[in-house]
Amino acid sequence: MGQMRGAPEELIALTPLALTMGDPAGIGPEIALKAWATRSAQQLAPFVVYGDPHVFEQRARALGLNTPVATVTTWDGIAALFQTALPVFSVPLPAPAILGHPNNANAAAIIAAIEQAVAAAASGKARAVVTNPIAKRVLYGAGFAHPGHTEFLAALAGKHWPSRRHQPIMMLASDELRVVPLTIHVPLKNVPSLITRALIAETVHIAWAALARDFGIDAPRIAICGLNPHAGEGGALGREETDIIAPAIRDLQREGLAVTGPHSADTLFHEAARRTYDAVIAMYHDQALIPLKTLAFDEGVNITLGLPFVRTSPDHGTAFDIAASGSASAQSLINALKVADQMSRRRQAALQ
Repeated sequence: MGQMRGAPEELIALTPLALTMGDPAGIGPEIALKAWATRSAQQLAPFVVYGDPHVFEQRARALGLNTPVATVTTWDGIAALFQTALPVFSVPLPAPAILGHPNNANAAAIIAAIEQAVAAAASGKARAVVTNPIAKRVLYGAGFAHPGHTEFLAALAGKHWPSRRHQPIMMLASDELRVVPLTIHVPLKNVPSLITRALIAETVHIAWAALARDFGIDAPRIAICGLNPHAGEGGALGREETDIIAPAIRDLQREGLAVTGPHSADTLFHEAARRTYDAVIAMYHDQALIPLKTLAFDEGVNITLGLPFVRTSPDHGTAFDIAASGSASAQSLINALKVADQMSRRRQAALQ
């Protein structure tokens, strides 16, 4: 995915990334171990896990991986330690982690791992946050009151950066496609009422800035989907395109942004069309995620834009159904670690 690379000595000198364990009954620990095993071949930047060290030790043995797990209590020397062991800040689980069987008793520890990783980013100890998948239904009993990871991270940003306004948007990225859903974790029936010119403008501005700053694209091009079939067919199949989306696009074009649309979603994602833009703004969750996951199910990266810190994640869930098989691919997590490395390096370079 166009990653920056460095010599081992340079990588050791980098501030580490913070990786959360995700739900320990899922594939998070497995793919973290597998990612660490590729650290040299993939030239991965150092990362430290927030999770239960015993879970990672047990999972390494079950997978037959020769992965030393080192419990750490300080950030000193983590980058160098990473070359010989997987460093883990201990977030103990109160109940055993049984693969494929999530336990509500572990919800508070899963949440704490995320909170501690974000706190490390806020203090400058971690260069970025990479999150392993969670199951929100497991967390609700522990006071998790957010529709998803994205919204929870925005709340944590508000805690650590209270003087700023945080408008998180989700970008799904792969070598083939970058796509941003305008609305995320909401029922489909509520989507039309949430589409506004202001939301489109704010989302495009955040995405445009990220393409320029975080991806190094000098003149970003953004395509915007319509909501209805055939982008409304001139109003015959819905008025959202005519009344809201097209006027928002004209406003953005008058600002000098290279924005086109509204496009019919069924013709926007084939290979030739993808060469005409750098990212797509889709109107709702599945309109964005279906093409991305079709093109790059095991390789896509979930990126949260609009936050004061870099956050990426694998573009898949906990996979409880295969957690006990040891067959999970770590590629999406590896890509998430690489993208977090790339984005945070570019942001640091911009400040120098």
